[in-house]
Amino acid sequence: MSVTTSEPPEQRASRDATTLRSGSLGTADIAFFVVSAAAPLTVMAGVAPLAILLGGIGAPVGYLLAGLTLAVFAVGFTTMSRHVTSGGAFYAFITRGLGRPVGIGAALLALIGYNGMEIGVYGLLATTTRDTLHSLVGADVPWLPVSLAGLVLIGYGGYRSIDFGAKLLGVLLVAETGILVLLAGGVLLKGGAHGLSLASLAPAHVFVPGTAAVLAFAFAAFTGFESTVIYRREARDPERTVPRATYAAVGFLGLFYAFVVWIAVQAFGDDQVVRAAGDDPAGLFFTAIATYVGGWAADLMHLFIVTSVIASLLAFHNAINRYALALAEEGVLPRRLGRVHARHRSPYVAGLAQTVLGALVVLAFWAADADPYQQLLLWVNTPGMIGLLVLQLLAAIAVPCYFRRVRHTEGALRTVVAPVVAAVLLVTAIVLVVTHIDLFTGASPAVNALLVVVAPAVFLLGLPLAWWLRRARPDVYTGFAAEPDEPAGSTGATVPPVSAK
Repeated sequence: MSVTTSEPPEQRASRDATTLRSGSLGTADIAFFVVSAAAPLTVMAGVAPLAILLGGIGAPVGYLLAGLTLAVFAVGFTTMSRHVTSGGAFYAFITRGLGRPVGIGAALLALIGYNGMEIGVYGLLATTTRDTLHSLVGADVPWLPVSLAGLVLIGYGGYRSIDFGAKLLGVLLVAETGILVLLAGGVLLKGGAHGLSLASLAPAHVFVPGTAAVLAFAFAAFTGFESTVIYRREARDPERTVPRATYAAVGFLGLFYAFVVWIAVQAFGDDQVVRAAGDDPAGLFFTAIATYVGGWAADLMHLFIVTSVIASLLAFHNAINRYALALAEEGVLPRRLGRVHARHRSPYVAGLAQTVLGALVVLAFWAADADPYQQLLLWVNTPGMIGLLVLQLLAAIAVPCYFRRVRHTEGALRTVVAPVVAAVLLVTAIVLVVTHIDLFTGASPAVNALLVVVAPAVFLLGLPLAWWLRRARPDVYTGFAAEPDEPAGSTGATVPPVSAK
């Protein structure tokens, strides 16, 4: 006689309720999170005019080059994602390739980087909302209530299920990209200012002194695209969904950015667009859409910039919560942060902690009488951007190191050539951003120096933390970034990875 044992239904339901909701996200859903984090409308209307001012009519090509660089990075990145399935994403990849001390430093850098990218944007939310209300109804509102209301709204969005977030971001993303497509349609139908031109693609206009600055802006515009792997545990068929979403996000952003910047050039003409960008950079896109579509479309663009910022905040908030969840499960952060909501299956405690942290930072800048854009956004956002670029570089280096030590059937193009090329290109990107840091911050040299050193300083803090964990909490140290089915203490060097099939 055989005996069958199983969990009681209520115990099984209780256990299942403590995990994220698997199989919830398809390729489009994950791509929505990634593209929304990049905030295409905000990047175009707020930053692209500066790229045109500095780089001239060749600026569209800068976005293509940045997209190509990150597509090369995605080759090795997505290949490794089929073999490393930990919820820690960046820090898990780096740990498996470069060791636990480096991985723990990367985990701290990921927390600071993503929090910096998100919390600073509450300053942008305040300024865009204030500008929109002033433009539409002539009202002037203080910035603090807007930022605090945004914190509550985003906190609620993160508290709800991932399905809710995906649907909301889908709607908001369609709105912000749709208004840019509307602008493009108006310019193309009317033939631009002086007829459509492809002079932006000419080498003489691409390889100019300002191209370095354009590339710095362009790389910053893709920040957060790599967060596709964070949603692996909630993805349907993650071996296929995650790589597809990554390539879809990078491809869309690169082509869309370049196309929209080219449209802006056509709207004013090759010989006038730089002057127009210099005269009114903040109003360049609003002037263009009012001219080619109508004043009502400019009003819509004002509204959709606000929703674009909200979408970016929610996307980064969800990514941060899942990083915190993974680190809580690792034992590096307090275990309480790893609690998952019984009904929504969201990391709600981590979300609450992130919302409280955001509120404290916002209130601190308000108490210091800081400007929400010049200080809160730029001073908090910039170290986060640099931190994520450094994480991308470390992940690119980790890929060939990992595959050199494990048995696999992947080709050298994916495991060696593409990651090495990506690492070289990412070093170039980091150098461009750091050497043009004043364009991002508008701050003094002393402040810029401080903002640049935040990322390496946080990373280096991980080394003594790793040493302490190894001595004081060896179980946490040896289990850090381990695969669910692998013995504690292994770094994956002798364990065959998951089949790529």
